[in-house]
Amino acid sequence: MPASTSMEWNGNNTSVTVFILLGLSDEKELQLILFPVFLGIYLVTLIWNLGLILLIWMDSHLHTPMYFFLSSLSFVDICYSSSTSPRMLSDFLKSEKNISFIACATQYFFVAWMALTEFCLLAAMAYDRYVAIGHPLQYSTIMAPGLCVKMVAGAYVSGFISSLSETLSFLNLSFCGPNVIQHFFCDLPQIVSLSCSKPLISQTIVILVAVIIVLGSLLIVLLSYGFIVASILKISSGKGSAKAFNTCASHLATVTLYYGTDISVYLCPKSSQSMKEDKILSVFYVIIIPMLNPLIYSLRNNEIKAALNRLKNKASGLPQLA
Repeated sequence: MPASTSMEWNGNNTSVTVFILLGLSDEKELQLILFPVFLGIYLVTLIWNLGLILLIWMDSHLHTPMYFFLSSLSFVDICYSSSTSPRMLSDFLKSEKNISFIACATQYFFVAWMALTEFCLLAAMAYDRYVAIGHPLQYSTIMAPGLCVKMVAGAYVSGFISSLSETLSFLNLSFCGPNVIQHFFCDLPQIVSLSCSKPLISQTIVILVAVIIVLGSLLIVLLSYGFIVASILKISSGKGSAKAFNTCASHLATVTLYYGTDISVYLCPKSSQSMKEDKILSVFYVIIIPMLNPLIYSLRNNEIKAALNRLKNKASGLPQLA
């Protein structure tokens, strides 16, 4: 692309005003194959998550803290996937994948907001499962609607403040050299590597956010599951233990997938091959996991299946079973 469209002159220096996203591949034929694949994934993500939200909203049997958190997670997953997928899909059909400086910062803000909010929600869901198993008789009292709303609101606010602080640190960086981002969306590590100013403040903020939000939420999850295991071991009935474990299986699978891929991308040492590996892992946690979450939570969930049957019976006019 012409230099005039991506640089502005400031005295003796140039300032980058446009970045170029390399995307998943620079092969035109492969891009045309990937377009319908990722379009299908995005549409399935929207349909499954929105369907789960509507089902929980319409069925009074699902108006419990567990499903309130699950519907919040589905909403975050819709926003999370929507922060990258539409742009990536349009880039598959473009020869030049240009994105303005402001648009890049805006995209990163929403990606980081939803990602960090999901960490906090998964921690809240782990605590909810601990209370359900460890204190079943006090569950409805402890997990009162007011507390659940505050926990979800706290997750959104924590994600918002953390993401905003990271984005503002990005806006304070200077870019005067290469403007090619080795990714399919604007991700802070790749952006910082292009900066011609000292990124100490930005890197410090990223580390603080990682420690407070990511590792902090992981600690809550680990502590919750530690108490859950202790509570399950106290259950004398094998059937009761299996039932208690089944209530956590879906959440544990989601936590393992989400934390595992994120930590692999951002906290593991980098090698010469890590750029391609990071792209693949990023596709997994930004695009694939939001599609899988509603399936993971619905596949072996008898309450979800019962709610679907009630909805089906209601639509067909058949008598409902309690």
